[in-house]
Parts: sequence; structure tokens; C-alpha cells
Amino acid sequence: MRGIFVALVLITAAGCASAPPPAPVVVPFETKMSWILRLEDQRILRDAAAPIAPPVLPAQGKPRGKQILLPPPPPQPDLVRLLSDDEARIRRRSALAVGRVGLPDGVSPLVRLLQSDTDPEVRQMAAFALGLIGDATAVEPLKKALTDPSMVIAGRAAEALGLIGDTASAPAIGQLVSANVAAVAAIPADDSRQPVDPAAAAFRHGVNALVRLKAYQPLADAVLGPNGEPRVRWWPVAYALSRLEDKRALPALLALARSDSTYTLAFAAKGLGALKDAAAVPVLLPLVDASRSNTGPAIEAIRALGKIGDPRAAPPLLAVLRAPATVPTVRAEVLLALGALPSDPEIQDYFIDFLAESSPVIRAAALQALAKSDDDNFMTVLSGLDPDTHWSVRAQLAAILATKDPQRALPRLMRMLLDSDQRVLPDVLTALTKLKAPDVVKILLEKLQADDVSVRAAAATNLGELKPEEAVQALVAAYKRGEADLLYDVRAAAIEALSNYGAAVGVPALKTALGDKDWAVRVKAAELLKKLDPTADALQSIRPAPEGRPVNYDALAVVNPAVSPHVFIETDKGNIEIELDVLDAPLTCENFIALARKGYFNGLMFHRVVADFVVQTGDPRGDGSGGPGYTIRDELNQEPYSRGVVGMALAWKDTGGSQFFITHSPQPHLDARYTVFGRVVSGMEVVDAITQWDVMKSVRVWDGVK
Repeated sequence: MRGIFVALVLITAAGCASAPPPAPVVVPFETKMSWILRLEDQRILRDAAAPIAPPVLPAQGKPRGKQILLPPPPPQPDLVRLLSDDEARIRRRSALAVGRVGLPDGVSPLVRLLQSDTDPEVRQMAAFALGLIGDATAVEPLKKALTDPSMVIAGRAAEALGLIGDTASAPAIGQLVSANVAAVAAIPADDSRQPVDPAAAAFRHGVNALVRLKAYQPLADAVLGPNGEPRVRWWPVAYALSRLEDKRALPALLALARSDSTYTLAFAAKGLGALKDAAAVPVLLPLVDASRSNTGPAIEAIRALGKIGDPRAAPPLLAVLRAPATVPTVRAEVLLALGALPSDPEIQDYFIDFLAESSPVIRAAALQALAKSDDDNFMTVLSGLDPDTHWSVRAQLAAILATKDPQRALPRLMRMLLDSDQRVLPDVLTALTKLKAPDVVKILLEKLQADDVSVRAAAATNLGELKPEEAVQALVAAYKRGEADLLYDVRAAAIEALSNYGAAVGVPALKTALGDKDWAVRVKAAELLKKLDPTADALQSIRPAPEGRPVNYDALAVVNPAVSPHVFIETDKGNIEIELDVLDAPLTCENFIALARKGYFNGLMFHRVVADFVVQTGDPRGDGSGGPGYTIRDELNQEPYSRGVVGMALAWKDTGGSQFFITHSPQPHLDARYTVFGRVVSGMEVVDAITQWDVMKSVRVWDGVK
């Protein structure tokens, strides 16, 4: 029998005899799940209390003393109450929901669950949920859980402390990592799956937590030997050392860069680039191999050599640049790296040659490289160039000009204000602001009236940077006008700009935005208001979240799916098959399926491709600012970002909609920050081959029925 709530109302006449109670109410699993999903989506812990019904008098004509038994009322949906449900799976799922709601009121119930529940799976989810809330009052119970006999719970406690950001916990987390070093000794160096062994999982969670806490010494004590050599060569160690960017890690990174593991090599190369130490050049040069330039180690070595800026890197980089098989994304990386090397006229000739390439990705990189290597040559070449045929290259040029001498850059930027593609103008406005163009305030105020949402948002953002007194009322009006927009960009930009003026101007605007029609704007307003007025109870006042799109929380495909739907993305490079994670992210998947079946994604481009990181698509504008006209809530979960994971792109939390990305390689810094809602099960070679501006020809969904 499923878990039950018992709710019994018994009304009796005075002096009446007793009567058997009515049968208890049995609430089905699916109903409880629908409650959980709705409350989680509305970002509240429970429904408002229902009014108490008045007493029911004895029915007319009935003999006195006869009892009238009312049917039990339905129990009130309440996530905290569900934490004590009879079923462990409901307690576990409710704990996750409390964490996603994110209110401090959820901390105490989750701590009790962490400390007393009989099911380890429930307890570890309670720890994870405490990390999602991020409240410091959970630190001590979580530190105690680091010594729990269950490594599953200890590992999740470490992860939670990292999410909270409690630096004082770093030594204790380091001890957890050290105690489980032996558990990872036999794991293949490139294995990026969720570890099956609880001790190995605890090791990985602890390492990632130390990265988030920027705690080099506890990590080094755990994973490095006395001479600085790594005791563990599993890729998470290389990842951690690369992210911490501590110079003391140089010997370990040099050793790891001689590994035969793809991920370890790539992360070690990335870490060496961050340290910018010329001692790394001899180790990095062999990785720059034209025959395998599209691999993670080669890409990260190319970037690292550019950051170090050593001229010894030029020959192998040029070899990759000239190789016919080098894909545009990698060729662009090589151009950027060469641009960071000491100025060389011969290399600059390559930059000029590549300005005529067919790929806008390469042309944009060639412009950046030439601009970085020699200002005078760049401006001379630019004077003889016609405007590029692709809007993205023109937008990149505006960003480059923002770094140049105003006297030489401003005339060109002023002409670019007339660009026919509105996607270019945000970068032009930002450049004019950075260079303090003479009439920039007037220009921004004019663009605050533009029809294009992104142009208005950029104008508002830049006015917030300059803070001219005459812009205050215009920004207030921009927010008001933005209430008619489907996209939230202008309203969010306007309130952030107004908050830059200080409390007197910002607080009234932010309090208005706490009731915005879009939850994402409410979240932004609450964060900004907390900075200006720490006493404001913004977290509570923005709830419940407004409805962004109709959701059927009772649908079986959402509350208890029978199958994992598969998505088929057709491109000119081949097909990509994705299995959706309907258990961990049901509403995100439901939204994705609905958009796909409307044909929303058909014909959209991969507008962002970062080699050895992600490919990103789902934006109808193609500039990274578009969406479906509403936002959906994050469904942060415990799935790690390994290779081929599908995640929801965000501007800030709870700003998802239609843009999504697929990872080329493990990216632990994204864990529990972006919603995982799928995984590539076929076609990763196609993902690797995707370049910027490739098109999704069609996106189809199979759900077991159609």
C-alpha cells in the first residue's frame, strides 16, 4: 500500500453516542508527485491554509443523538509534511523540491531528515538540498555528516558545503578526500561516469567542493605526494588543479600533462595556461598536433600557449593553421593564440589572409588576432575593409574597437549605429559607452526607445554604467514599456541600471519589480534589493511564482513517466540522438518536447560553439538573447556534467526557456548550477563536428507512442 495521509473530521450532536470513524484517505503516489511538482514550480513550500469549514448541524428530521460524519477533507499539499511520508521515494523527492524552492524555512526540516531518516538515499538527498538552499545555518550539521559511515551521505555533505561556500569546512573536506584516495586508484583515468563505488563518489564530490571553496592546500595535502607529484591521476584531480590556478600546482600539472588520458591531459594543459609559466611550453608543444587538432588536449594546449605568449609556439600553431583538415572552430582558436604571441609581420600576414575566409568564425578570430598583435596595422587594414557580410563579425568588430584609441575608433563606431541588423547594435552601444563617446548619453536615451528588445536592454545596461541623472525617468519608463514584451530583457536591465543609482532610486523600482509577470525578473529584483536593503523580505514577497506557461502537473508523463523520451536532431553533419531525463527534470523535458513538437527548433542555428566545452542552440534570434517568450524554473539535480550531457542555458538562475547546450567534455563547475535534462546516446561524433552557425534542420521526439 502506498503512503497515506489521515484526515478525519467528526461532527457530533451534544450527548450523542460514538460511531465508527470514516475510512482514512489514501493519497496515490501520482497525486503526491503532482503536489511536489506544482509547489516546487511555484517556489513555495506549501499551499496557503484552507479556511476551516463551519460546523455542520444535525439534519432536519433526524433524531437527536444521531451522528453526522463528514467525509475527510483532502490533506493540504505541503512539502515539509511530505518529508515524513511513509514512502522513501516521496521523502527523497520532497527533499529535492524543498532545496529547489530555496527558502531558509526549509533548512530545519531538511536537517532533521539528514540526521534521522532511516533511508541513506533520503539522507543524501537532504544534504544535496541543503546545498541548493545555500544557507549558512546548515553548515554545522553538514560538517558533522562528513564523518557519516555512509560515503554517499558524506560525499553529498561535502558537495553541499562547497555550494554554500563555507571555506572553514575545507580542511575537513580535505580529510574526506584523503581518506578515499585508495578508492579511485583503479578507476580508468578518463572515466567520467557517476562513480558506482560510494567512496569514489565521495572523493569526487570532495574534490569538486574544494575547487568551489578555492582551497588549494587541503586539496594538495590529499592528492599530492611530498614532492608535489600527483598521487591520483584520475581526471578530476587535473580538473581541480586547473581551476584553482595556484602556482604551487605547477609540478603536478606538468606531470599530469604527460599523461595518456585525454581528459587529464586537457585539464592539465588548461591549468598550465592559467599559470602562464614558460616552463610549460616544452610539455605543451607536443600536444599541438595538426593530425588531432580537434581533440581536447590539442585545443587546450593551443589556448595555453597563447596565454603564455612564448614565441616557440609559433611553428606548431602555424602548422595547425595551414593543415587542410583543421576545422573552423580550431582554426579560430589558433588565430587567437597566434595573436597573443609577440608581434611578427609574417604572422600578421596570415591574419590578413584569413579575413577573406568563408567562415565568419574564422574572420572574426582573424580580426581579434590582428587587433591584438598590432594596433596601427589593424586600423590601417580596417580602413580598407568593407563591412563584413555576417552580422556576428560586425558585432565582434564593435567589441574590438571598444579597446582601441577613442579618436581612431569612434568615427567607425558612429557609422556602425546605422547597421541594418539590430543584433550588432548592443555591442556598438557598449563600445561607445566604454570609450565615453561625446554624445553617448543622448544616443543611449534614443536607443531606449528602439523597437528591438535587445537594443533597448543594452541601452538600459549602459545607462546604468554611466548613471546620468537625466536617465532615471527614462529607465523607469523603459521598465513600464517592457511589461508588454514577451522577453524579460528590458525590464531586468532597467531595474539593474536603476539599482546602480543607489537606494533612493533603486529601491522603489525594485519593489515594483518584485511583482513582475516573469519569475526571472522577480528573482533579479530580489537579489538586487537585498544588496540595497538587507532588511527587505524579498525572498518571501516574490512568491508564489507567476505562471509562465500552462503546465499540467497531473499528467502521467510528468508525475510517473513510463518511458524516457528520445530526441532526434537532424543536421547536415549527421544526426544526434538524446535521451531525456524525465525523472530528474520532468518539467524541463515537458517544455522541450512541447517546443519541439511545435517545430520551434527547426531551422535554428548553433549560435555558440566553444571547442572542448559546449555547443549551444535553441535561440531564434541567434545572438544568445532569444527565447520562447517565457521562462521556466531550474530543476537542479545530482546528475554530473560529463561528456554528452544536455543542459539548459541560463542568464541567471531560473531563466531557462529554449536555449540548451551539449558538453564536449566533463565540466564539473556546471554541476548543480545548470539543469541537466538529457544525455547524448548516439551521435557524439556529430556534436564534435558541429561548428558555429550550423543548422538544426529538424528536431523530432519519440515518447513511446508517437
